Amino acid sequence: MKKIIYILLAFMLAFVLLKLFVFSTDKPVKVTDDDYRKAFKHSYKIFAPEIPDKLDFAGEDVPVKMYFVRESLDREIIVNTYWHSNTILMFKRAYRWFPVIEPILKKNNIHDDFKYLALIESGFMNVTSPAGAKGFWQFMKTTGKSYGLEINSEVDERYNLEKATEAACKYLHQSDKIFNNWTLVAASYNMGMGGLRNRLKEQKVDSYFDLFLNAETARYIYRILAVKTIFQNPTNYGFYLRKKDLYQVVPYSTITVDSAISSLADFAIQQGINYKILMDFNPWLRNKMLTNKYKKTYYFKIPEKEFLNHENQIKDLKDDNSIYKDTVEIHQLK
Repeated sequence: MKKIIYILLAFMLAFVLLKLFVFSTDKPVKVTDDDYRKAFKHSYKIFAPEIPDKLDFAGEDVPVKMYFVRESLDREIIVNTYWHSNTILMFKRAYRWFPVIEPILKKNNIHDDFKYLALIESGFMNVTSPAGAKGFWQFMKTTGKSYGLEINSEVDERYNLEKATEAACKYLHQSDKIFNNWTLVAASYNMGMGGLRNRLKEQKVDSYFDLFLNAETARYIYRILAVKTIFQNPTNYGFYLRKKDLYQVVPYSTITVDSAISSLADFAIQQGINYKILMDFNPWLRNKMLTNKYKKTYYFKIPEKEFLNHENQIKDLKDDNSIYKDTVEIHQLK
């Protein structure tokens, strides 16, 4: 009897081992092209983003019911909704730089919507255009100088955001005296006052939306409107950024200098930072020294060192896990 039991146990063990080592080597089920395509259709979905029924720029109504206006706006909303990397970076940078621009616009009686003009001009990066325009507001050298910006081999105030914003306000007010329409003023920032005035006269219209323009200016206002629409309602367009993911404003102190600086690297070290950080906070400096032969007074931003650490930047944030410009909490996204 014991012999029979041992034989049965041995048989059961052999069956288990056979199951583990033989049947486990069965070939996987072959997936057909049709199965693959069905899985793709089930898993990958793209939706048409919302186009607002009502929209304005600087308080002026946009005729969104006109088919060509709607389609032009649709294009720019689609581009900015689905060009995720670029739009996310614009959100992150704007969180730091809008607080600098907004009060200057307000002080100069320029509508808040013009902050989006600066954003689409540069993405809030100190870039140089193929034509040579520089800084957040993309001033050409001659234009910048005509509006009071110092531009030379050592100092380029097109990169000084406060001064460049003041210069932009001067331009916008001058343009408003000609066009008396903020939408046309914004278009003139791209095309130039003279060029835009000529197109209006030639085509015998008085609205940007009725003008036949070059491709860049024809898209210009719609790009501003698309970014404004997405920024005011980010979750409507799929952007769920937490406050702590955005680039924070870094506190700084200001020191004045009215003499020459033979080495900006040495100067930076004397302030407890390094040359890289000095240039990050004062990008209007364009050389390794500042000769300052006319003894002008310059204002240097020196960041508070503890806030150069990202953890210190966000430690006092309220609702840091809440979604930017929305009441949705991160746990609700699961």
